[in-house]
Amino acid sequence: MMITNREKSRLLRQQQTLAEQCLWQQLRNRQLDGYKFHRQYAIGYYIVDFVCRAEKLIVELDGAHHAEADQVEYDHIRTQFLVAQGYRVLRFWNADIEQSLSKTLAAIRIALKTLTPQPPLPEIEGE
Repeated sequence: MMITNREKSRLLRQQQTLAEQCLWQQLRNRQLDGYKFHRQYAIGYYIVDFVCRAEKLIVELDGAHHAEADQVEYDHIRTQFLVAQGYRVLRFWNADIEQSLSKTLAAIRIALKTLTPQPPLPEIEGE
């Protein structure tokens, strides 16, 4: 029997790493500047750690096994697919979360602000 992406997503949510748990506590319920994030979300054949769908921003957390040659190649192919779907992908090491969660959140904020089009300035009468 084959497992569906929905079932795999649910399983991954139940088996989060400590780094994923820490970051999710900061992203959930629109806590990061009002942006809505989903965790363990399926996009095509892939399941991403976190995604802000409205801004098409993906946040991936990588453990040590992501430094292995085979995994680096797989991650590159995966990222190319996600970028082709219109997403921007930010990658952080689990250690980044554990050592400096505030810096990681700042980097996510910067990415969100640079992705979000600013509303036009109101016109001033007489111009």
